[in-house]
Amino acid sequence: MTATKPEPSAARSANGRPVVEPPVLGGPEHTDFYRLNDLLTADQRELRAKVRGFMDREVNPIINGYWERAEFPHELVPKLAELGIAGFQIDGYGCPGMSNVTAGLVILELARGDLSMSTFLGVHSALAMMSIALCGSEEQKQRFLPEMARLEKIGAFGLTEPYHGTDVVVLETSARRDGDSYVLNGHKRWIGNATFADYVIIWARDEDHHVAGFVVEKGTPGFEPKFIEGKTSLRCVQNAEISLTDVRVPVENRLAESHTFRDTEKVLLASRFCVAWEALGAAIAGYETALAYAMQRQQFGAPLASYQIIQYRLAQMLADITGMLFAQLRLSQLLDEGKASMPQVALAKLHNTARSRAILLDARDMLGGNGIVLDYNVARHLCDIEAIDTYEGTDTVQALIVGRELTGFNAFLPTSRGH
Repeated sequence: MTATKPEPSAARSANGRPVVEPPVLGGPEHTDFYRLNDLLTADQRELRAKVRGFMDREVNPIINGYWERAEFPHELVPKLAELGIAGFQIDGYGCPGMSNVTAGLVILELARGDLSMSTFLGVHSALAMMSIALCGSEEQKQRFLPEMARLEKIGAFGLTEPYHGTDVVVLETSARRDGDSYVLNGHKRWIGNATFADYVIIWARDEDHHVAGFVVEKGTPGFEPKFIEGKTSLRCVQNAEISLTDVRVPVENRLAESHTFRDTEKVLLASRFCVAWEALGAAIAGYETALAYAMQRQQFGAPLASYQIIQYRLAQMLADITGMLFAQLRLSQLLDEGKASMPQVALAKLHNTARSRAILLDARDMLGGNGIVLDYNVARHLCDIEAIDTYEGTDTVQALIVGRELTGFNAFLPTSRGH
């Protein structure tokens, strides 16, 4: 794992002591404790280093300003396209066709740099593009995926509704056949990329009560996305509440192989897997920054890193990260072998987001006052992990998916007292 690492600041205070100045950006020297790198191919190591270098060089220096202004850095999209990673595991149609192991490593590095950027590409690749790849006809794949793989067209995924998050299977958005079109009516909420996306996959229930995906193209009359203001997490991600008023979608834009909510779940499994890797990437960002900071920061005449309590906390962070990393590796292998299930993916999402939140909170505390300043990046990751913990299903939802697998009982619906 080779990557460029900024030199420690040479600035000194009035009394001549060194001062830690941003950016304090940790490197990978002490992260891969069990030598995962030795298990990777040369191509995987090269791609991982390439993505990490891009995030350190292109994203890190500018992202905090965009985050503070709640703006999306459109200037980065052409540069991101040059990496050739959009579409992740999708094979053909200009997509990279990564293994799940390779895709996980890429997502980890995107998230280590910035969770808004990893979410942007995750929504585009693992939700919008994957919906077309899994549920579209050959003609639809040929029509939509190549330009999305080049990031010339951006995708979004419209499933969640204002009154249906966890119970999204209810789906009130309707689709009515009218000649050569479907007419869509309803509302969606928390739809990432939707304010500027070229293609939004809207999931709706047709007159036969079947759930299907519809590709709504930018500029379609009656399709109105409204930016959700006031977020304290993933501020660069342009989430929208969408109103659909008699939106006419051509019949050929109904995803041909989407018939039930189970088809939607196939997409959600792929996306939830990506979110588990995102949480790990954010945790690594917090740990590496805390370690780098502790090595540079002086307190009571000695480096922070020389104190027992700091070493204990760093060791605990590394233990969590190492456990997550190898669990994710095995989960990725199971997906590559076609053996992974939704409960297995849910367990990873549940565990990784919880541990990442704890690691980032500890890192923020170790940085003291600097931990709440955007310049040191930990504050941004700490705020952003809250959204990662919630989207694609909260920890409670993941726990109930796992619990149902363990016990055979479906605990999602409350039961009457005594039953």
